[in-house]
Amino acid sequence: MREYSVPVLVDVPASASLTDTVFLRGEREPGRVSLRRKSGDDWVAVTAGEFRDQVVAVAKGLIAAGVEPGDRVALMSRTRYEWTVIDYAIWAAGAVGVPIYESSSADQVGWILSDSGARAVFVELDAHEETVREARENTAVPGLDHVWNIEAGALDKLTETGAGIDDETVEERRSGRGGSDLATIVYTSGTTGRPKGCSLTHDNLLFTARNVAAGPLEPLFTSDSAALLFLPLAHVFARMIQLVLLETGTVLAHTPNMKNVAPDLQSFRPTFLLGVPRVFEKVYNAAELKATVEGKGKIFHAAAATAIAWSRAESAGGAGLGLKLRRALFDKLVYGKLRAATGGRLSAAVSGGSALGERLSHFFRGVGIEVYEGWGLTETSAPSSVNQPGANKIGTVGKPFPGVTIGIADDGEILVKGRHVFTGYWNDEKATAEVLDTDGWFHTGDVGELDRDGYLRITGRKKEIIVTAAGKNVSPGPMEDRIRAHPLVSQAMVVGDGRPFVAALVTLDPEALERWQKTNGKAGASVADLSRDPAIQAEVQKAVNDANRTVSKAEQIKKFTVLDIDLTEESGHITPSLKVKRALVARDFADQIEALYGNAAHTP
Repeated sequence: MREYSVPVLVDVPASASLTDTVFLRGEREPGRVSLRRKSGDDWVAVTAGEFRDQVVAVAKGLIAAGVEPGDRVALMSRTRYEWTVIDYAIWAAGAVGVPIYESSSADQVGWILSDSGARAVFVELDAHEETVREARENTAVPGLDHVWNIEAGALDKLTETGAGIDDETVEERRSGRGGSDLATIVYTSGTTGRPKGCSLTHDNLLFTARNVAAGPLEPLFTSDSAALLFLPLAHVFARMIQLVLLETGTVLAHTPNMKNVAPDLQSFRPTFLLGVPRVFEKVYNAAELKATVEGKGKIFHAAAATAIAWSRAESAGGAGLGLKLRRALFDKLVYGKLRAATGGRLSAAVSGGSALGERLSHFFRGVGIEVYEGWGLTETSAPSSVNQPGANKIGTVGKPFPGVTIGIADDGEILVKGRHVFTGYWNDEKATAEVLDTDGWFHTGDVGELDRDGYLRITGRKKEIIVTAAGKNVSPGPMEDRIRAHPLVSQAMVVGDGRPFVAALVTLDPEALERWQKTNGKAGASVADLSRDPAIQAEVQKAVNDANRTVSKAEQIKKFTVLDIDLTEESGHITPSLKVKRALVARDFADQIEALYGNAAHTP
């Protein structure tokens, strides 16, 4: 088995807990700005002392309400300032945080509250409180004593409730939790079956945060750095980055509403951004469509080609003078405007969740915003590998971060070792034994390869490998990523398991489609009509052709069909972390899939 290890940089002591840095900074640098929160159109500074005091006040309320060390407290909310306060307050009270996606159904909420044995739950909105009420009607949650509504003033009420609790009690609770103690139970998105609760300790999270911060991404977190978070904090990826930001003292802000991301980027002016591939795809697609609508499509495409060519040349040893001059020209005409749309200071971003794709990575680097791809799972406290400034090998997900060993099994499965690996699935010893072997390796289920420099490349996922009737193994992910890169495409799912050839289901992006309709004189046409429109079919064919160029002839997509609805989180076909629920899609669109193999769909 091929292995690659990176030595530990920060040896976190066994007594350390996640609240240490927040409390120490609040004591030693009380006036330092740690966060900014939106108030009207302004970003109001929150100092380290103020943040620590708010955490203490809410922790006192939790203690007064009867929350004991080790009790589970759930949190169902969008990404916002209060999420962070509550998360740290739960830890300061000695309890265990259980995040829940704010978009979760009553059935999902009931399962998580019941399975975790939650003692209390914070909700953000009345709608979330109603979801919890419905969940309790359908699922027994006997230990749930409190439901606190953030918008209804829960934090102020808890502060009043905890007024009689002294600081010493909070300090005793906080310092009484160490590295081996459970910090959180993070439930997987559940692309198949019930979500499983991943048990992560203080050491899992703190070891990861401090080694990532001191290692590969250190240059991104300086005294002048600022980051805007908009991905769900219920997902371990965003939550880990938040920990890194607070550990390093990087100024942090939140955007609860995805629709506000664009204006908030311009007003907050971050230097660093966290995203998933779909976010970067939509930024590119929106810029391309805007340029096309304004009659500047040729200029944009030339600028994009130059950015990609310059980045590729830099990776190969350096761009020539002519390419540098073209890039300088387009920097004034195009790239500068793109950077201005992000506030003008953004120079770096981290992408995870799935493959970004080399084309987009090179494009953004050419524009002046370098995207560093990383890889990991909830079971590994988010990251296991990440690219880094000065050593960003586009097309890979980087090297293991300090303290991590990555191995490639004989069948190609990626195995991981390190203090960041979870202790197991909550209440599920059987599932734990299936992924954690006796030698300490975590079996990720992903398939990949390590190059001679230790960079990891993800090539697929074991459970998603399609085996055609001819016995050809096909990894659908990379092809789906290429199809989704087309501005008109929202989602793509490759099918063909046990079938004579590979095919695909494709959906259209509503925002992009609206602009396309205006440009092409099709305003008022229904999505159903547009899905069959020859011009749309031709555009999707381009995306499929692009994907087919990356694989052998036996793996190529021979047919596709454009669905007349999108696959979304609201429809139940996409997880909150933007992964397609393949089994559910296959079930709900079985007729369309059958039609693909009955000569009833478009054939390339």
